[in-house]
Amino acid sequence: MADEVWVPLLQEAESDVPGSKERLFSALYTELHKLAERQLRASSGVPISPTTLLHETYLGLSRGQAVFTDRGRFMSYAARVMRSLIIDFARARRAQKRGAGFQMTQLETGAAEEHAANAVDDRMLEQLSLALDELAVHDPRLAEVVDLKYFCGLSIAEIAVMRGVSDRTVQRDWDKARLFLFHELDG
Repeated sequence: MADEVWVPLLQEAESDVPGSKERLFSALYTELHKLAERQLRASSGVPISPTTLLHETYLGLSRGQAVFTDRGRFMSYAARVMRSLIIDFARARRAQKRGAGFQMTQLETGAAEEHAANAVDDRMLEQLSLALDELAVHDPRLAEVVDLKYFCGLSIAEIAVMRGVSDRTVQRDWDKARLFLFHELDG
C-alpha cells in the first residue's frame, strides 16, 4: 500500500474517527492476508487457515491501545500479534497431545514421527518468540527489523524506505538481530 493512502487512514485511526480502524483494516486486508500466509508457512503444522489467523489478528488489534506512527510499526505489530496467536494455537495443540481429552490410540510409525516433529517445531517457535521478546527489550529497533523482514516478508530495501534510512543501516540491524537470536537460541 502506498504511503499516500496509508498516512490519512492512519491519522484518522489515531484520532479515533468513527469507522477509521475498520477502513484502515479493509485497506490493508490483502497485505495482512499475505502476512498471515507467511506466518503460517514459517510455523508449519499449525492447523488454522490464513483467513482465520487474520480475523483473530484483527480482534487482537482492535482490542489493543497501540499507536502506530507509520506503516512499518503497524506491520511489525500485526506480525507480533499473529506470532503470538500461532504460539497460543501451538500450545493448545500440545496440551491436547499431552492428555487433555485423553484417548487411547495406535499410531503408525510415520504418524509418530510427524507427531514428534510437530512438537519440536512448536517448541522452536516458542523459543524464537521468547528470544524476539528479549531482543525487543534490549533493542526494539532490531526486533522491528526481524518482524518486518522475517515475518512480514519485506526486503531490506522496502524496510529502509519505510524507516527512512539507508539499506546498509537496515542490513546492519538485520545482522545484529540475527546474531542476537543465534546466541539466544543456541544457548
